[in-house]
Amino acid sequence: MTTTTTSLAEAAFGPHPELWPLPAATSQRDRWLRAVAAGGQGRYASALTDLGEICRAAHPGPLLSLAHSTRASFLRQLGGHDSARGWDGRAWAAAGTDPEAGADALVGLAADALGVGRLALSARLLARAERLVDGSGPARLPVRLQWVSAELNMAGGDGAAAVVHAERAVELAASVGSPRHTVKSAVVLAAALCCAGRLEQARSVADQAFGDTERFGLVPLRWALGCLLADIGSAVHPPAHVVAVRDAAADTVRRRGGVWSRR
Repeated sequence: MTTTTTSLAEAAFGPHPELWPLPAATSQRDRWLRAVAAGGQGRYASALTDLGEICRAAHPGPLLSLAHSTRASFLRQLGGHDSARGWDGRAWAAAGTDPEAGADALVGLAADALGVGRLALSARLLARAERLVDGSGPARLPVRLQWVSAELNMAGGDGAAAVVHAERAVELAASVGSPRHTVKSAVVLAAALCCAGRLEQARSVADQAFGDTERFGLVPLRWALGCLLADIGSAVHPPAHVVAVRDAAADTVRRRGGVWSRR
């Protein structure tokens, strides 16, 4: 692994999600890592440029599939579940027999279905994804599976089950070594605790993660936590501060090429 690839991997899935500027890619895999890292910071224009290069150059296969899944995840982050579904479908078609790409595509499709209220379909897709996720694959995949499983339970009104999945995501994220995955798991846990009626604990989890989003430059997650804390109240920050941070994060996403969608 080259020094560049190592740096990009640490920014995308490792301990340095705040790294910017990102080093220039030396391979198509590097381009994907750059896109993942940039997307975590809300730098969607940069990320989409790299994904576009992959899509123009790559043949059907795992890398193209991962690029499509990543584009879909950006759309979901911005509220576009309907649009994301098409890209996740392309990801599934390109994945072939690769378990990482296939699992990413299926989890994405499950999240898309959940976002448009198709809960039974989401559950079936998660079950298929779970069969592809085992101990030999990337450590991030079981975490993603737990995120969407928790969200599915929240959508179905089962807060207690959602908390179980979210707490499992937090445990698994600790082994990934990625602050981005740790913070996203905290976002899911805080939401699950709200669903279970445990608002004091939800505030505690969300307040701690809110600080981490600033430290690591995780703008989309900063916006998500700002939305949550604006609803339930922070135990640390006054309401005006939370709203100001939330709105500033949304504006930063727009300036960096993100387009918000209602679906």
